[in-house]
Amino acid sequence: MNKKLENLKMDKKLDEKVSYKKELKKLQLKMVNIQQFLFHHNIGLIIGFEGMDAAGKGGAIKRLTQRVDPRGLVVHPIAAPRPHELRHNHLQRFWRKLPAKGSIGIFDRTWYGRVLVERIEEFATEAEWQRAYKEINEFEKVLTDDNFIMLKFWIHISADEQLERFKLRQQDPYKHWKLTDEDWRNREKWPAYVQAANDMFAKTDMKNAPWILIEGNDKKYARLQVLKEIIKHCEQEVAKKGLKITDPAELLIKVQS
Repeated sequence: MNKKLENLKMDKKLDEKVSYKKELKKLQLKMVNIQQFLFHHNIGLIIGFEGMDAAGKGGAIKRLTQRVDPRGLVVHPIAAPRPHELRHNHLQRFWRKLPAKGSIGIFDRTWYGRVLVERIEEFATEAEWQRAYKEINEFEKVLTDDNFIMLKFWIHISADEQLERFKLRQQDPYKHWKLTDEDWRNREKWPAYVQAANDMFAKTDMKNAPWILIEGNDKKYARLQVLKEIIKHCEQEVAKKGLKITDPAELLIKVQS
């Protein structure tokens, strides 16, 4: 599938007939079950999140991790590489953060910074970021061949929605810290980021490590969709191993009542 940001239907939103809280609880219960299944079968799960600033990555991660066992999960917020990390291959710092088999590793920003911000800001040469596509595909293949499930999310919002969220962050004392001068600078380079993202999807959307694009203008829709996609892909991947994740139906009945 040729995945491009301009092909997304940005008006997608949560159906008014759906109870967000009830649906969230049901999906979170399934995630609790999946986490335990992966632990007992020694299968690792790596989930990466990318997207424009203020797209809702943190909110999606919060709902994903809210009810699972924190002992079997780690979240890595990724920033620019430190000076000593620049002396190594760009993937080295991510190898050190990978979860153990049976655990879940979540990355808020990922190794794709090489072909996104480092490409656009010219922190990497063209030869370096062009070469990175192949390096990343091989990095992910090593992991998925070794009993890891790899999922990569791009949560997308429109430029207008981003501006509204920036304004809200300016006014909210609890979220003001999230908005930086760098966010405004990145906004000015919106077309360049769209092009870089589309190139990234074209070169690194693999069957073993797919890109999953989520329309994020409606936060609640996006949060539920992320959970649904993780559950679906985990079920598909373990089925390839001849396994099946049992749906905790008896617990679901309690949640619905």
